Amino acid sequence: MIDHGSLIPYYIQVIEALKERINRGEWRVGDQLPAEQALCEMFGVSRTVIRQALDSLRQEGLVVRRKGRGTFIAEPKIGESLVARLIGFYQDMTERGFKPETRVLKQQVVPAGNKVGSRLGITPETPVIEIERLRSVLGEPIQLVVTYLPYHLCQKVIHADLSNQSLYGFLETECGLYIARGLRVIEAVLANDTESQLLNVKRGAPLVLIDSVSYLDDGTPIEYYRARHRGDRAKFEVEMVRMRERTGTRDGTASSSI
Repeated sequence: MIDHGSLIPYYIQVIEALKERINRGEWRVGDQLPAEQALCEMFGVSRTVIRQALDSLRQEGLVVRRKGRGTFIAEPKIGESLVARLIGFYQDMTERGFKPETRVLKQQVVPAGNKVGSRLGITPETPVIEIERLRSVLGEPIQLVVTYLPYHLCQKVIHADLSNQSLYGFLETECGLYIARGLRVIEAVLANDTESQLLNVKRGAPLVLIDSVSYLDDGTPIEYYRARHRGDRAKFEVEMVRMRERTGTRDGTASSSI
C-alpha cells in the first residue's frame, strides 16, 4: 500500500508495489493489469500517478500497452552479450538456453561495391557472399542481419544451410577460418517499411544497429555485417575491463560479440 506520509513520490511507490507483485508471480507474462481506475482505488492515488507509474514500467520493458485493450505484462527482453568473448548470435542464444530460428532471405554472390569493399579491404568489383537472415527467438523476430564475406576465402559458404547452424562454426570447421577479433559500432536507428514488416514492429520503431567488421588472426578482414535488433525485445550486456600499464592505468571497454 501507499505510504502517504513518506517522502518517496507516490508513483515510485506504485512502481515498486507493481514490480513486487510481478516478481511474486501474482501477474505472469501475458496477464492483463487492472484498469487505471481500479489501480487508483487499489493504491488510493490519482490517475495521473498511475499513468506515470505505468509509463515508467513500459520504458523498462516490463509491461506493454495494447491500444483499446489495456496494459499487459510483457515478455522479458532477450539478452545478448557485448563482451570480450567473440561469438555469434546462434551460439550466444544457444548458450542462454534458447533455440534460435533463422530464415535465410538471401544467399548469393555479388560485387562488393564501395562500402562493403572498403570494410573488407577489397576492390568494389571483388565478389562477396551476401547473406541476409531474419533471426527469431521464442517464435518472435529479434534480429535482421546482412552479412558479407570475401568469396575467394570461403566459397563453401554459398552452398551452406545456415538455417540451423552457426556461421562462425561453419567458417571454422568447414573453411578453416577462425575469427580472432572484431570491431563493433552501435547506434540507434528507426525501422523503415521493409524492416518493420520483417521484424513485426511499426514503421519508425526504434532499432539497435550494430555495424561490425571481424578479422582473422593475421588481420585479414573476413566478415562485415549490419545487424538491426528490435529495441523493445533486445538488451545488451557490456563487460568493462581496466587495463594496468607500467606508467599508470587506463580504462577500456570490451568489444561486442554479435
